[in-house]
Amino acid sequence: MDMIDPFGRSISYLRVSVTDRCDFRCTYCMAEDMAFLPKKDLLSLEELDRLCTVFVEKGVKKLRLTGGEPLVRKNVMHLIRQLSRHLDSGALEELTLTTNGSQLSRFAAELADCGVKRINVSLDTLDPDKFHAITRWGHLAKVMEGIDAAQAAGLHIKINAVALKGFNDTEIPEILRWANGRGMDLTVIETMPMGEIDADRTDQYLPLSLLRANLERQFTLTDIPFKTGGPARYVDVAETGGKLGFITPMTHNFCESCNRVRLTCTGTLYMCLGQEDAADLRAPLRASEGNELLSNAIDEAIGRKPKGHDFIIDRRTNRPSVSRHMSVTGG
Repeated sequence: MDMIDPFGRSISYLRVSVTDRCDFRCTYCMAEDMAFLPKKDLLSLEELDRLCTVFVEKGVKKLRLTGGEPLVRKNVMHLIRQLSRHLDSGALEELTLTTNGSQLSRFAAELADCGVKRINVSLDTLDPDKFHAITRWGHLAKVMEGIDAAQAAGLHIKINAVALKGFNDTEIPEILRWANGRGMDLTVIETMPMGEIDADRTDQYLPLSLLRANLERQFTLTDIPFKTGGPARYVDVAETGGKLGFITPMTHNFCESCNRVRLTCTGTLYMCLGQEDAADLRAPLRASEGNELLSNAIDEAIGRKPKGHDFIIDRRTNRPSVSRHMSVTGG
């Protein structure tokens, strides 16, 4: 039942945006005055469960819930508990999520009880004032409280930081020492040209090749074959005893090994983060109580998965490479 795309890649990783809403407004991700999807357009939790289940039956082994901020979706823990049955059966190897950490203090223990072993927490600075400035609405103390709760519940945490020139580039060494010092890996990510925002991404963009060269003045970085199922390339950091990952969609894309597709909260399947081509799965989902139409629609979509993306950030390219925001696609 494995899903194989036109380039021989096995699709075993599904990222599901359970909501486009978020309680932050990070400047590189959203405009401050965002127009969110009407709630009537969103799939119900039962429909999301059914869709995910079909993907698991078709060979998906890793399922990541994203947003927006997934933990602001009403009753999202019911969905997570339902999906955990695939962990119990052995059909699913990992159920995880990416979060901004704002709601973790409420849900960390229940996430662990549902079989979630590790999560990603997005955190771009350890400075409370800078954190509030870049998230517009967020408070660092609340996120730190959530991280404490998650670690107390036994969840393994990876910190994700978007590298932003002139904002946190000089702070990355401090974030690395802090994260590794608490037993958390750090992954740094290049900003991506998705959706209209209030800022100029050309001013924000920091190639990670440059960041790595700067880090190597302070740290001994050794490339390792470690993988978590995603696109990060990892190094061991001798001075901290931890790991550092680099996600480089702009300078060194990872398309040749892409095993992922993304499902939005409206039932749209994007076969590539950086392309506009998509498949509507909501219609076949609702057209029949059986899953044959849905399964056929998924097969047709996987058969169109492109070789890679066409992200560009430069002074001559004023428009985003794709019009939709990351929060719609699933960050």
